[in-house]
Amino acid sequence: MPGAMITALGAYAPPGLLTNADLEKMVDTSDDWIVSRTGISTRHIAPPEMATSDMAVEAARLVIKQRGIAPEDIEAVIVCTVTPDMLFPSTACLVQDRLGAKGAWGFDLVAACSGFVYGLTTAANLVMTGSQKKVLVIGADTMSRILNYTDRSTCILFGDGAGAMLVEPCANGDGFLGAHNEIDGSGGDFLKMPAGGSRLPASRETVAQSLHSVHQEGQQVFKYAVRKMEESCRVLLDRYGLKPSEVTLIPHQANRRIILAAAEKLGLDLDRVIINIGEYGNTTAATIPLAAADALAQGKLHKGDLVLFAAVGAGFTVGASLWRWAY
Repeated sequence: MPGAMITALGAYAPPGLLTNADLEKMVDTSDDWIVSRTGISTRHIAPPEMATSDMAVEAARLVIKQRGIAPEDIEAVIVCTVTPDMLFPSTACLVQDRLGAKGAWGFDLVAACSGFVYGLTTAANLVMTGSQKKVLVIGADTMSRILNYTDRSTCILFGDGAGAMLVEPCANGDGFLGAHNEIDGSGGDFLKMPAGGSRLPASRETVAQSLHSVHQEGQQVFKYAVRKMEESCRVLLDRYGLKPSEVTLIPHQANRRIILAAAEKLGLDLDRVIINIGEYGNTTAATIPLAAADALAQGKLHKGDLVLFAAVGAGFTVGASLWRWAY
């Protein structure tokens, strides 16, 4: 069986910014309060005319250009998102059409903040079976569309953005090494958007009660995220006999305190951890490719590096994926 490697990366963030100073005018908060609790200073916000598929296409086009291929060369498109343009057709269909990736198949993958890690693992397995040779994985979310900007516990956290990676065959051991994924549905009530599905379809009452926005019990999510981020990373490190000092950790950017706590539990030096939440906030499925793009731009990621992607998200979902960086 062939291996699977990441051969190209593209990231996109809309130009509009929402700063902590802006939020001070909207809810009872302050820059010091937000930074001390989350590490976030700014968030990129999509304009009204921009949807998730638009950002996904921008990131995907960067991948296609970087790799020097034609859109028709892409064989599968996986869009990881919790903010699709609409429930159906899938955002993957919209992206495939806009890109001109004729002949490709694909689907949306819903795993919240763990979505991109799940998408990479899925793509790697498609490639390793030999069924596909070029799989485009996109993480994209327009979180600003599902926030209640009177709820300071959630509206300070999230931003909009997209990132994409191309997964292709390689010699075994040169790319994807392994993954560890879990779900724990008992935590589903702690982070959710209650209405809009078959349980609570849209109605005057659901809109009036702000049930179409993110609802979170922060302490429950924080404790679970710190514990499972560390545990999932350690499972992979132990499986391959690796020390934390041998990998570069690119974690989901949910909260700076979560990242620091997980790194401390792993005994991982911070110069081995990629953190960019300050500029983007939590962009859900887009955080990991956005962080990887920044790491490349800043010279913190090099060919041959062992890279550990890790995330915890609503559901609860947990994912960790270990790769040798290929370019």
